[in-house]
Amino acid sequence: MDFVVLDTEGNPHLSELAIVDSQGMVIYEGFCDGNSHGFQNVLNLKSLKTLLTEFLTIVQDKKIICHYAEHDIDILKRSFRQVGLPWQNLQFDCTWLLAKDCFPDLESYSLEYLSKYFNLRANNQYFLPNMAHTARYDATFTYHLYRKIMLENLKPQPNPFSSSRVDTPFQHHPDYFDTYHREFQILQTALNSIKSDSNHQSKGAIVIGEPGTGKTHLMMRLANERLSRNRLLFIRQPNNAQSVLYHIYSRILESLVEKAGNLPQLDSLIINTFRKIISLNDREVKQKDIDILKALYDLEDNNLNALGKENTQHKRGYWQYIEKTINEWWMSNYAAGGFALSIIKGMVKYCSYTDYKYRNITTRWLAGNILTDEEAETIGLPNWGEEISKEAFSLEAISVLGKLSTLDEPLIIIFDQLEGLGLPHNQEILLNFGEAIKEIFTHVPNSLIILNLFPDRWEKFQTTFDQSIIGRVSQHQVSLRQPTETEVKSILKVKMQSLDITLEQLFSAEDLDDILVKKPIRAALNRAGKYYDYRVNGIPLPDERKPIRELDSSEKIEQQLKFLQQQQQTSIEVLSQLIQAIQAPNSVDLSNLHEKLASYLSGETTILPNPVIEYLNEHRTELTQKYHNPSIISDGDDIGKLKNIAEALTHIQSFKLTQYRLGKRVLPEHIVVEKENQHHIIAFLEISGTAFTTRITNFNELVINNPQSKFDLIRDERQPEITGKVGKERIKQLENSANGNFVLFNKEDRILFDLIYDLIISIYNKDLDIDLESALDFITTHQEWYHWIFTKFGFTPPSK
Repeated sequence: MDFVVLDTEGNPHLSELAIVDSQGMVIYEGFCDGNSHGFQNVLNLKSLKTLLTEFLTIVQDKKIICHYAEHDIDILKRSFRQVGLPWQNLQFDCTWLLAKDCFPDLESYSLEYLSKYFNLRANNQYFLPNMAHTARYDATFTYHLYRKIMLENLKPQPNPFSSSRVDTPFQHHPDYFDTYHREFQILQTALNSIKSDSNHQSKGAIVIGEPGTGKTHLMMRLANERLSRNRLLFIRQPNNAQSVLYHIYSRILESLVEKAGNLPQLDSLIINTFRKIISLNDREVKQKDIDILKALYDLEDNNLNALGKENTQHKRGYWQYIEKTINEWWMSNYAAGGFALSIIKGMVKYCSYTDYKYRNITTRWLAGNILTDEEAETIGLPNWGEEISKEAFSLEAISVLGKLSTLDEPLIIIFDQLEGLGLPHNQEILLNFGEAIKEIFTHVPNSLIILNLFPDRWEKFQTTFDQSIIGRVSQHQVSLRQPTETEVKSILKVKMQSLDITLEQLFSAEDLDDILVKKPIRAALNRAGKYYDYRVNGIPLPDERKPIRELDSSEKIEQQLKFLQQQQQTSIEVLSQLIQAIQAPNSVDLSNLHEKLASYLSGETTILPNPVIEYLNEHRTELTQKYHNPSIISDGDDIGKLKNIAEALTHIQSFKLTQYRLGKRVLPEHIVVEKENQHHIIAFLEISGTAFTTRITNFNELVINNPQSKFDLIRDERQPEITGKVGKERIKQLENSANGNFVLFNKEDRILFDLIYDLIISIYNKDLDIDLESALDFITTHQEWYHWIFTKFGFTPPSK
């Protein structure tokens, strides 16, 4: 609700009245010609009835803010009676009461005391007592006091601009639909044209935009609009040249288990496929079809037991019937060879479970992972053989999804964060990615395939790929221009629509000028986030520009006091932890305490935020929250991440990356870090079953044959425990060797590993505005990262 600030003067009769609007501008000032106390010659001298009538016109449908409102209400009520006007049902709020609630235990709550206590200023002037008790002056300072209270009440709330980056289309951020409306409609039109095409031919779209212009945000809008009908599959940059298709399929699987409404996308795909088959003209509808259809509608309404309780014969029978129905349709339309029917069986199995444990096992099976015999028996699916080609399997699985979607709606396949593919060390991945895209267009129908790219990367792709690929992916082109300042302002307003304060009340005109001049959208939002922290929480602005004006002495003192308060808080936290350490030895990591105080002890204190620290802290929280979400963990993906980290580290130290061979025998995915005469081999082994035993056996032979090298074999703790007798013996053999180590990646290891990888990729994608070398300098000198990255992966620590 909009508000105005009012002050009245007069006792007992109204002598003057001033109104300030919600932007702090004086919009009305009037003096009563009968009670003006010697102000007969002032402007705006009016009759009492005129004053009150004009007052009512201005405050209609607005909240009225006064300081000590009871006094103003008494004067107004008396004045209304005096001129014979009925008292209106007006809504008042009182800054005297609000300040007592917001800032308890102050000595006084007079307007003068509060204005001085908070260093409030109007027109760059502090409160002067000899200027007080004029309506205009008091109303203006009451406005600034009310704004101070509004800002104080924002402190418990999250910064509305802090999460300006859209990482995946499955997120929900406030959206201003007038920005890129035409570009959005192009994508909608492309989807509709695929749907109306009787051949279900897939089409491509290139979304081109500079960093931060909102490419992924546009994908989020597409998801919000279409997820109730279409399946949206989101793929980030592949990182291993040997497993590009498997990377794509793994990310597709992770998208399929994302919920759209009450059900994961995969459930919706299978349910809609079954419904469409039942409705085909050449098929006789049975009573069982009707019963299942009714149960499926109940399932979508979140009745998880609509088809029966978990592990009951009734439920198994229904889902087996659904599988049989889909299989019959498939065999009448497509070849029955290859993996297709097995993949369909696995997809239906996934949908038949509500228990997370069973779904997780089935998801790993769908990813082509070899399960333990116990797991395979639990879900009733045949185990894969070690000879399976993950790339061929992945292409067929994606093809099955496309063909099933012809009975549903077109798939939306989005490739994002591809900028790193343009780097020289990723040339092989880029070429294989182009071939993978060509294969997908050839074998996967009924899909809109979208590539989000920077303009220069699109130019690079055009010179790298042949025209058969370029022509397919660029059937539709969308270029995102820089939005106007008016559009950016509207986006800011949408972002803060949940706050009980307007953009102009939160920021000064100078603040907004500095925010709106930033390009692109993300830069403006990030700057708004800094200003929000400055205005609401008193955190100094990063030194990105010269100050609009020099801080005066009182402001400098205020900032120094805020810093001293932060210092005191840190000291208290450290002292309490030291006491705890004395009372309970080894309960506190003392090195962390020393690090916390290090900047203070060195005299190099700063309260300006470091963008790398901000990114790491914010992203660590996200990774921690997502740690137990369904994810496909693979050797190829992990070794690809490690290669990216290693390639990045070559910017600050010198070493060589190679690989070992053991004849034709299969080794775990690994890299060899060579520096001078030292070799450190880091391998990942995430598979299970007999394949695990075979590969660790081969790995152990390498360990024995290379006694001067160091070997680490890493496995994620979320993977199934190795229970086989031979497998456990091989792990023990590796751990007992002088130069080998079996590393079980725990939660902290995984988060730190993904955090460093994501930091590097975010810099490549210009999601983080900092150069790679500066970021690496930070993580290799900051104690936590320094210790972890060099002890876990054996890269030689840089000289200090």
